[in-house]
Amino acid sequence: MVPPAERRKPMKNTIARLAGALLALTLTTGFAAAQSKVTIAVGGGSCLCYLPTVLAKQLGEYDKAGLSVELVDLKGGSDALKAVLGGSADVVSGYFDHCVNLAAKKQELQAFVVYDRYPGLVLVVAPSRTNDIKSVKDLAGKKVGVSAPGSSTDFFLKYMLKKNGVDPTSAAVIGVGLGATAVAAMEQGQIDAAVMLDPSVTVLQGSHKDLRILSDTRTQKDTLETFGGEYPGGALYSTAAWVAKHEKETQALTNAILATLAWIHSHSPEEIMAKMPEETVGKNKDLYLAALKNTIPMFSETGKMDPKGADAVLAVFSVGSPEVANAKIDVSKTFTNTFVEQAKKTTGSVK
Repeated sequence: MVPPAERRKPMKNTIARLAGALLALTLTTGFAAAQSKVTIAVGGGSCLCYLPTVLAKQLGEYDKAGLSVELVDLKGGSDALKAVLGGSADVVSGYFDHCVNLAAKKQELQAFVVYDRYPGLVLVVAPSRTNDIKSVKDLAGKKVGVSAPGSSTDFFLKYMLKKNGVDPTSAAVIGVGLGATAVAAMEQGQIDAAVMLDPSVTVLQGSHKDLRILSDTRTQKDTLETFGGEYPGGALYSTAAWVAKHEKETQALTNAILATLAWIHSHSPEEIMAKMPEETVGKNKDLYLAALKNTIPMFSETGKMDPKGADAVLAVFSVGSPEVANAKIDVSKTFTNTFVEQAKKTTGSVK
């Protein structure tokens, strides 16, 4: 017969295993409960203009800030905006200009952390049309690709047409996305030109050395020439009501993005690329790296909205949209630096 003490050993082991599993479950459940869930709609995750939003997740910065963040990748900024207005997402990672445009429609949106100092928008001629299209004026009657109708790429196109004395409605706008679909549409001649962002622009330049660029806002110099002042691009924003009701989550998102911006500016392009998802980098790592090097100066070091930059956005939209021009918009209500300032008080890391 097996002694009673020996018979009790398997039972003790089983109880120990059950207790361990129960403890692990309790800890996991407690951790999940401690994290607030936030869904961020991204206006095209493959675009380098949105890199800080994606990189923050890759670095675990959202988790460190106490958030469980789901990134939803959409075709363009207008689609991301629709997701938030429709209630399927909490926050947009998109261009600030939507906040100004929607203010004219009495919809209150508020940006709370800016990650792009410049918009990075580039108006490019399709390789097969280089000889025909030599200026913005030549785009009248042409098919021009944008990420999605109503997105910032579309707004930029209309602004450039108007600025060059061309009817903003004279070009046919075609939604082609921001990544490989946009490059394919350009190379296959489906469109005559497009408003693109990196890495797509650099990818095209890699294959077509004589690529014609009509307007480029990837640097401070080009941005000032185009808009007459600095012009903020990508930011995290939501409805003013959501921000007011979710100050804890808004602060945590701000902290995560600021930490990511600091990480970007203290690491090499190669180190940044190594952290990005493989599907985002793509097969041609050399071109992605070249595009990344072009883009890094675009990323903010402070996360703050420059009020003059916000004014510039309003001025640009007022040129192309009578609705915006006549709306008497108080642009100061379309953004807040409160959460960035609070992060600065807490960590002292923001300039």
